[in-house]
Amino acid sequence: MRNNLLVYRLDWLAILIYFVLIFAGWLNIYAAEYNAELDASMFSMSTSAGRQLVWIGTSLILIGVIMLVDFKAYSVLAYPVYGTLILMLIAVLLFGREVAGSRSWFELGSFKLQPSEFTKFAAALGLAKYLSGTNKTTESLNAQIIGSLIFLLPMLLIILQGDLGSAMVFGSLILVMFREGMHPVIFFIGLGAIILFFSTLLINQTILLISISAIGLVLVGLFAKNVSKITLAITSTIIAIAFVLNVDFILNEVLKPHQQKRVYSLINPNADPLGIGWNVMQSKIAIGSGGFSGKGYLEGTQTKFDFVPEQTTDFIFCTIGEEQGWIGSLLLVVLFTTLFLRLIFLAERQKSIFTRIYGYGVTCILFFHFTVNIAMTIGLFPVIGIPLPFFSYGGSSLWGFTVLLFIFLKLDAHRMQVLQRA
Repeated sequence: MRNNLLVYRLDWLAILIYFVLIFAGWLNIYAAEYNAELDASMFSMSTSAGRQLVWIGTSLILIGVIMLVDFKAYSVLAYPVYGTLILMLIAVLLFGREVAGSRSWFELGSFKLQPSEFTKFAAALGLAKYLSGTNKTTESLNAQIIGSLIFLLPMLLIILQGDLGSAMVFGSLILVMFREGMHPVIFFIGLGAIILFFSTLLINQTILLISISAIGLVLVGLFAKNVSKITLAITSTIIAIAFVLNVDFILNEVLKPHQQKRVYSLINPNADPLGIGWNVMQSKIAIGSGGFSGKGYLEGTQTKFDFVPEQTTDFIFCTIGEEQGWIGSLLLVVLFTTLFLRLIFLAERQKSIFTRIYGYGVTCILFFHFTVNIAMTIGLFPVIGIPLPFFSYGGSSLWGFTVLLFIFLKLDAHRMQVLQRA
């Protein structure tokens, strides 16, 4: 009886979108590798599509397990799960296998597992557990620091693995803290740092420094009668100047050579068209060649001749663009947008603070992946190697996204019951 009631309480719109995305992803994974001469079946284990079908099947088992577990367990076990995944991130640094310059994988024979994919839901659970505790308001500096450390710790460990893309995903959880009361000025500081970073690469440093100083002087003049605002303007100007002067250090000493090239390729995509700029250039050609309605399923010429590397994973979106055109790309964007809006709606209707915070964590992580992945394929963001949720090929990513989403849907199904605060 209880299981029957659970079926009715589940949000079937979100579940429907999930299954549409993984099915469409499976079809496009097959299309990305399709070769008419080989005539390999999409069910063959020699193809990525065949192997992805196994990951889809095992994901269904994971969904079943999530639904069978008592919803209260996700709050009770939030810290132990988080701690376990942190230990796994440390272990993979010591014993993991290096793939494409990143030591991010455990490998047992043909089976590979990437702990960072599962750490995403663990960090979202840990943050929800902490912020939903008694008096854990993000208006408090102490709560802001501890809350930030919950997602900054795995971020640091993943950076040490050499996987900057996956590490950046955890930064999206700061948006959850804004929803819970953190002052938006922190967001604008981060946005300002990003703008300054790319401005330093695009504009002569001397001109940029003079411009920042001039803006600082104008602000001092505007706030002439307010000492605290003058102090803030001067401090901000000094910090901005110091940041600009240290961009070269960040670029040359913090980022790895291949990451530096990706940043430069974003600034000037034509600088190395046969090297680091090849992926994006070919991806843009593939998407553009699809036109309004596309060339048709399995008819993509850019795809057939393997012009776009990593097309089943990071660049899967260009398969849609080439074969289904603007219409297919728009439908995919609409599907994801509908899912995000639905998840926000579900999060806002929760009586449990824990569930609401976790729901926003899920939305932020999925939205970051979606936005950055598509931006990479059309040349609006450096190539950082993160998959399109539920769509790209990969067992660890599909399992991680499935667990992330369905824990929230399980919690939402019990939305009338309030989880006890920590």
